[in-house]
Amino acid sequence: MKRFEDLSPSLRCIMTPGPVEVDPRVLRAMSFPVLGQFDPEFTNIMNETMGMLRELFATGNQWAYPVDGTSRSGIEATMVSLIAPGDRVLIPIYGRFGHLLHEIAERCGAEVYTIEKPWGSVFAPEEIIAEMRKVKPQVVAMVHGETSTGRLQPLEGIGEACREMDALLIVDAVATIGGVPVETDAWKLDAVIGGTQKCLSVPSGMSPITYNERAEAKVLSRKQVERGLRTDDSKLGGMSPVRSNYFDLGMLQDYWSPLRLNHHTEMTSMLYALREGLRLVLEEGLEARFARHLLHEQALVAGLEAMEMKLYGNPDCKMPMVTCVTIPEGVDGEAVRSMLLDDFGIEIASSFGPLKGQIWRIGTMGFSCRKNNVLRVLGGLEAALLRQGCKLPAGLALQAALDVYEQV
Repeated sequence: MKRFEDLSPSLRCIMTPGPVEVDPRVLRAMSFPVLGQFDPEFTNIMNETMGMLRELFATGNQWAYPVDGTSRSGIEATMVSLIAPGDRVLIPIYGRFGHLLHEIAERCGAEVYTIEKPWGSVFAPEEIIAEMRKVKPQVVAMVHGETSTGRLQPLEGIGEACREMDALLIVDAVATIGGVPVETDAWKLDAVIGGTQKCLSVPSGMSPITYNERAEAKVLSRKQVERGLRTDDSKLGGMSPVRSNYFDLGMLQDYWSPLRLNHHTEMTSMLYALREGLRLVLEEGLEARFARHLLHEQALVAGLEAMEMKLYGNPDCKMPMVTCVTIPEGVDGEAVRSMLLDDFGIEIASSFGPLKGQIWRIGTMGFSCRKNNVLRVLGGLEAALLRQGCKLPAGLALQAALDVYEQV
């Protein structure tokens, strides 16, 4: 019989756009004893988590809770529940994850309309609003922070336009929540999906979501159809029940309500992790956390520019948490990534689609967003590039980053 050794994963410096390093206090929380999902002590933890999520999402929404599963589970639960077959859905696409929203909307049976921007740029909100007037969608779904290109989409004004046109606005904030402001109520966002494995520094496995009364009204209408309480489709605009059991927000909110109607067995240890991760975010303070992400981005960019690396994309819409670097001509990008991992224990990312093999993506997110990590990745990248025969001004990158830190 084959014998297996004890599990002992390598300790990495993870500087990707997700996952990132997990705060040790979150890992400790995951080791706590398991409670039954209806134990009052555990349901109190559920309630505390909902309260902290409201602060994180900057909302007074009743519904703010995690969907069990990776970030895509939250996206799919929200879209499956809020997009009925035949709905007109507008999706602005400026990177890989806009295409994902398109695919999910099609699977929901929607009539999907898209507008696209070249990768590396974003839309002016006025462009999206103008397209809304043409399409007259029931739903607009879009990405806030596109990690495939490192760009941040402005959202101000789009929610107000959706209210005027009676459309729901769904926002994928998986990569941005906890790293930059996500003003759910102020921007009039109807449903927002977050992720744990990025700026929250919690392992992948839960997807925090929030949605308002406008979104809940559609959820409840579809729930009434499901239960046979309303059968006149003309009054529902052709409404149909949610086609998923697991991803039905109507059932999930019953589970998270005081009724505690059984829907699934809650991921106890992951909820401990999420609660601790949220506690740490709020303990640091959202404004301080946003400022920290900006500081380490500035140091990283200063170092890369001193190394004479070319940054990819429009700088006016850059995400603070993801820096995209054009791979120098003649350099084997994968060989550099391999050397960083094998010799320095540092992981950075490549990219997708048309950018595959063209750029590296360096994440400065959550617990990974630290001075020692930024200095380590700059030093390692310089060494790996020199070994590849790339000509660059050696020794300046770390000094440029240190200059940024000394100004604080």
